Amino acid sequence: MVDLKPWLIEESLPFWMSQGWDRRYGGVYEHFLWNGTPDHHAIKRVRVQARQIYAYSHAAILGWCPGGTEFALGLLDWMLKKARSPDREPGFVHLLNPDGSVANPLRDTYDHMFILMSLAWLAHASGDAQVRGLVDEVMDFIDERLTARDGALIEGIPASLPRRQNPHMHCFEAMLTLHETLAYPGALERAGKILGFLKERFLAPSPKLREHFSDDWKVWPGPEGESIEPGHQAEWAWLLRRYERATNSAPDTLPSQLLDDAVKVADPKTGFLVDEVDSKGKVRRGTRRMWPQTELAKAWLVEAEIGREGALDRALESLTKLRDVYLAKPFTPGWIDQFDADGKVSIETVPASTLYHVLGAVVEADRVFDKLGVR
Repeated sequence: MVDLKPWLIEESLPFWMSQGWDRRYGGVYEHFLWNGTPDHHAIKRVRVQARQIYAYSHAAILGWCPGGTEFALGLLDWMLKKARSPDREPGFVHLLNPDGSVANPLRDTYDHMFILMSLAWLAHASGDAQVRGLVDEVMDFIDERLTARDGALIEGIPASLPRRQNPHMHCFEAMLTLHETLAYPGALERAGKILGFLKERFLAPSPKLREHFSDDWKVWPGPEGESIEPGHQAEWAWLLRRYERATNSAPDTLPSQLLDDAVKVADPKTGFLVDEVDSKGKVRRGTRRMWPQTELAKAWLVEAEIGREGALDRALESLTKLRDVYLAKPFTPGWIDQFDADGKVSIETVPASTLYHVLGAVVEADRVFDKLGVR
């Protein structure tokens, strides 16, 4: 039995809360160097600030991180001062310099989904009415400025092409989060609309999940339109099972189809998901980021939850390999974020953003193992 919770609680969460905070300028560091020291010169992505707010709010609710809520509130206060409307335009900017000044004023839709999710968890953890009010503010901004007439999302302000399924996937996640944490009015209905987009636009044909599209939702021409990310297929499989639980729906076949299609093109030597294939299953990027492996574990966990034969063994295998290959390296609270196609480390930093993926996998394993009585 593999249990990642003690390592997360005793090593990783305390490290990223204490050492991950920039004591000079505020906010959290984008990443650490291989020797365990922060990169003081790295640009700070606002989505990373939001992901850490989410991680510590969620961990605090579970009782896994004393002081997590207070840390998240302090980080939110910094993010509001630096990233929210610094140019007097609505929304949050995309990138900050190390000192907190604006590096890129883009209003990125993907970013705002994580901001929304972080606010939902923090409002739930803190009970703070002002944080709850920010949820409405961000939701209004998304509706008024980041949503096209057909209800789909644009890429950001300014708008750009190609349009992607990825912000919609995280919008789906954010809506489920709003429903689960705050019983937010209409959140499940919004999620249902995104589910319609998945079935009608993003799967072409099912279960091939396309990534890039034109403004009229045709698959983007050329090699970019052929892109398939197995990690996103596994992530959707997990999210769709989560939606079924939220709506008390019977298990559908689509999540299993998406997962099976992702696994078909996994690296044959290791079983890890590769970063990208084409629509025929040919590997385009044989590199192996860590986040697809956390999504693979989560997908197998929810398949085990619905009683799929062999899924529990696959989940345990995925978690074991995640621990043995990716976690607690190059320093104990960290992780290796990417290997190349030959299995060699292909990154020189330890990204803070990966905590979102790690926490998600550990939380889901803890929940499903408790439900199934696996300990």
